[in-house]
Amino acid sequence: MAPKPALLLTFSISFLLLLQISLSDLPIGVNYGTLANNLPPPSQVASYLKTHTSITHIKLFDANPTILSAFANTNISVTVTVPNGNIPSLSKLSGARSWVSSNISPFIRTTKIAQIAVGNEIMATNDKNLIAHLVPAMKSLHSALHLAGISTVSVTTPHSLAILSISEPPSAGRFRRGYDRAIFAPMLDFHNRTGSPFMVNPYPYFGFSEKTRDYVLFKPNAGIYDPKTRIRYMNMFDAQMDTVYSAMKRLGYGGVKISVGETGWPSVGDPNQPGVNVENAAAYNGYLIRHVNSGKGTPLMPGRKFETFVFALFNENQKPGSTSERNFGLFRPDLTPVYDVGIMRGKVSD
Repeated sequence: MAPKPALLLTFSISFLLLLQISLSDLPIGVNYGTLANNLPPPSQVASYLKTHTSITHIKLFDANPTILSAFANTNISVTVTVPNGNIPSLSKLSGARSWVSSNISPFIRTTKIAQIAVGNEIMATNDKNLIAHLVPAMKSLHSALHLAGISTVSVTTPHSLAILSISEPPSAGRFRRGYDRAIFAPMLDFHNRTGSPFMVNPYPYFGFSEKTRDYVLFKPNAGIYDPKTRIRYMNMFDAQMDTVYSAMKRLGYGGVKISVGETGWPSVGDPNQPGVNVENAAAYNGYLIRHVNSGKGTPLMPGRKFETFVFALFNENQKPGSTSERNFGLFRPDLTPVYDVGIMRGKVSD
């Protein structure tokens, strides 16, 4: 997904206390996008996240040196992103070594860079040149890190769920034909060998309707039954994650770790988006964080935790598209919370 100014709605005290108690000690990752002209300087953001929130990792959509410097000595992990257009040049080791030398090596001693995301949802672009060079670029970057003496940074790439040709029921999950063996098999082999995660961007938000409301928001509902596994799924997030797992297992790589590069819910939308409001955003993100950190996993992946980056840190006023695209943030540009999901250290002011 490419990357509210609204009044806080009144929630019941019991609901907020439940979230605060459940989430305050749990790690959370966020996507730190910068498509706005009113955001605070990165140094202020880094200081605020360290001292006022329980956020422990961020994901950037570039390798902004000012942001990397700002997060030095914060102990907040950073995932940087290679721009899509750089992928062909990075498929060669010389290009990858040059990129690592410029974007990773100068910061690695003080900034906790944990991952390199190679592009963003490349498979969804249908750009055959980028797709052909994606796995080679991942391999070259991994080699370049090794040659630079950097062993703490892994390499991955985020995928939208458009990578799936079959998504229901979860047990039938399958990657798009033609790409399954040519792209995903070697990519998953790379993840398996290097211990890096297969990163996906599940958005139950896009499956919202009046019929699915409770199913996508982790609320009590009748569930969706998978006749093959005889599992009844009680939320769409688990179903989406198990669909990806089934597709991976079909290729022989069910043991590869899965991480969530993006997921979230906007708090303000257009009149034709009835599911977009503060209450639903707080409910989805709050219960999502609790769920992925509970250790419960999913029906097909019991006991697994998934590193998860919520989309997004800020409302970004220069993002194109509908009103909702500019209102996915947990925070307004002045660093006041749009709503509370229990990530604040201490009391949140209205």
